[in-house]
Amino acid sequence: AYQKTNIRTEHVMNDVWFSEPVVIDFEPSGHRKVSSCFEAVECLDLRWPRRARDRAWRSASRVCRDALDGLRSPTEARKTLRKAAKAAGLLA
Repeated sequence: AYQKTNIRTEHVMNDVWFSEPVVIDFEPSGHRKVSSCFEAVECLDLRWPRRARDRAWRSASRVCRDALDGLRSPTEARKTLRKAAKAAGLLA
């Protein structure tokens, strides 16, 4: 019998997209194009190296989450993500 799964997708539907992607180099798995705030939060939470979880990382995490909630602009979110990636030496 067909079973309907209840997957929460509202966070993806309300994603906030960047004007252009930020390319982050996660060694050894390679480059990742981050095109939206949801992808940014995912990378910051799951792929960011522990050694680089500093003030810039915390700021990017906060601003990207705020952008998803409509409190900050996608431009601000992209800028703080880029800054965190640069500080961590991950900017491709």
